[in-house]
Amino acid sequence: MLTRLRLALFLTVLAISARAAQFDSARGTLIQRDGKPALETAQHQIIWLTGDDAVTDVVNDERLRGTDFEALGHFSSPEHFEIAPIYERPLFVHKDGKRLMVTYWCSTCYIRTYRPGPCWCCHKETELDLRESVDP
Repeated sequence: MLTRLRLALFLTVLAISARAAQFDSARGTLIQRDGKPALETAQHQIIWLTGDDAVTDVVNDERLRGTDFEALGHFSSPEHFEIAPIYERPLFVHKDGKRLMVTYWCSTCYIRTYRPGPCWCCHKETELDLRESVDP
């Protein structure tokens, strides 16, 4: 029984590692340059960001501007980074030594989303809510 448990644990860790390994990471200060989202690295390199509509909404959110930002996806060139689709939860802010997932919260309806904008229920603007995890 203990051997089966160890095997199950090993396979779970392996699956998680494989999923994380499928993406590159780009990290820097989130900026807007010429009206387009980008990361400025510590070496002052500019990396232009693109992604699906929801990802684009997040990287254009003024509340995130100037943060230590990380995106998961793939480099299409050294200066261009295609962020993974929003359902992969590819967007993070580093703050106080922690890697925080970018989420949005409606405090009226208790609904969490992953892109800024009005709550789909009450239409009140959602609040930026950086989380260590999405567990309640």
